Amino acid sequence: MALDLAWKFAGRTALVTGGVRGIGRAIVDALVAGGADVHVLDVGEAADVPGARVHGANVADSAEVGDVVARIGRVDLLVNNAGITRDRSIVKMTDADWRAVLDVNLTGAFNLIRAVAPKMVEAGDGRIVNVVSINGLRGKFGQANYAASKAGLVALTKTAAREFGPKGVTVNAVAPGMVLTEMTLKLAEEFRQKALDESALKRLPGVDDIAAGVLFLLSDHARFVTGQVLQVDAGQYM
Repeated sequence: MALDLAWKFAGRTALVTGGVRGIGRAIVDALVAGGADVHVLDVGEAADVPGARVHGANVADSAEVGDVVARIGRVDLLVNNAGITRDRSIVKMTDADWRAVLDVNLTGAFNLIRAVAPKMVEAGDGRIVNVVSINGLRGKFGQANYAASKAGLVALTKTAAREFGPKGVTVNAVAPGMVLTEMTLKLAEEFRQKALDESALKRLPGVDDIAAGVLFLLSDHARFVTGQVLQVDAGQYM
């Protein structure tokens, strides 16, 4: 599915974390197509992303995040997409497994929100979208760290929406289920089949489908939508 170029973001500065590949890259490409001035924050990346400027930084490091945001200046549109997994059952999960996922998925998003919010509040306008997961809403065997990080990000989304709403800033989340990406297509067929069996539509979304949900929440069409979690999961979890 090609995203509709009717998304109009000319004159807006966007920052997308984890935007070099996968869902993040689809979001970046759509924002570029919509005319935004797009910046990508990705750890250790020197990748070429046409139409966007890539900044190498670790979202879990607040000083690095602060430096990037200071160089960009005001950010109008923030997408917290960066995320990692370290899947193990609880009894086999190490301290490092737990901390790494929470640091990137939850603390990373907090660092970005805290860094961009002052100028959004000063301007009286801004859009923040956090990419969460249906597993943060329902839990998942072997993903205690990941599910907890995404559940925490849902709560952070709602709290930020309450704090910044009076200042004209909306904060929302998009919750994918299984998405057909390069990574998931390498999984054993049984895992994709289980997701298909759970879904109401009996087919799974691609990265552009998730990006479309994010773009809606970033657009002026959603100017009265805040504190919400939009599930883009083919009805996998209801």
